[in-house]
Amino acid sequence: MKRFATVVAGLLFGGVWYAEPAAGDLRVCNQTSYVQYVAVGYEAGVQMLTRGWTRVRPGDCAGALQGVLNQPVYFVYARSSRAHSGPARAWGGRIRLCAKESNFAIDVPVGAAHCASDDAFLVPFASVATGHKATWTTTLTEATPFATLAAAKAAGIARLSRDAGLSLDANASTTAVARALADYRNHKRLPANAGHAEILDALENEALKASAPAGYTVCNEGHTEIWAAIGLHLNRGSVARGWWDVLSGACARIVTKPLDVMAVYLHAAKIGNPNLVSGPAVFCTGTGSFEFSAGASCTGQGRIALGFAETNTGSLSGYVAHIGDNGLVPPPPKSTQTRAAK
Repeated sequence: MKRFATVVAGLLFGGVWYAEPAAGDLRVCNQTSYVQYVAVGYEAGVQMLTRGWTRVRPGDCAGALQGVLNQPVYFVYARSSRAHSGPARAWGGRIRLCAKESNFAIDVPVGAAHCASDDAFLVPFASVATGHKATWTTTLTEATPFATLAAAKAAGIARLSRDAGLSLDANASTTAVARALADYRNHKRLPANAGHAEILDALENEALKASAPAGYTVCNEGHTEIWAAIGLHLNRGSVARGWWDVLSGACARIVTKPLDVMAVYLHAAKIGNPNLVSGPAVFCTGTGSFEFSAGASCTGQGRIALGFAETNTGSLSGYVAHIGDNGLVPPPPKSTQTRAAK
């Protein structure tokens, strides 16, 4: 059995991969407590093909790529469902390939440093050596692994129950979880014999509704670590906050409640480029963690005025700013905007 270390970056969740031969194409088993969305990649001649997303419930397995395998190495990336509370989690490696937020099929030349379309971006895939076997199964695990797929499924139901607002303690007993799920099943008028799959699906949909107003998030699509700061013009005056450390391939949720401003101003820096994202709006910043309100002196030790770029959030309650190696990149249109409720 061969093991692969995952990326542990910013908000990426630590864990391990392991892979072993099994019957049925390129399969992914989800031995975690998170609903996973899986993308795969492989070389076909001079082209690199990436495909996504395959949804895999906790404790389940699914075919991520159909057909007999004919390559010695495949590439796999997985991210947790947006329904889960807390920071985003991702399982991956060091091979950066193209993906999109929605379902996708992308073909680019092998070794391409950029994705061909504006709504595609690079994410870190893990390489999975299949040894030219015709079938293969890769299993996703957490840093503290569950002993079985069944244990992961039970933990997944408990986690999604909390994400959906079912007021469960993280250490709730099996009996308490079962009672809460029975109440939820009745509330949602699910069949009395609804299985784990139906309950998980309903819970994920419920949790997605609760997490839709996303605030302001910065995603690092570049190859190196960045530091981000934001500025806001509020009714009570202006304020600047920073710094958020966002590693390559990670995202940081900077404003956690729905936006109520017409614009958020953004500055980002990386080693070798202190003005990766900059603009004409000026806010006072610090060399460490800071929050400065309008009128605060910017002449003290460790304080400096920097230019911020305007990101127009308009009537949106949620926005994601994507930063590449050379600055802001066009956002995936469906994923970066959440309309404010009327």
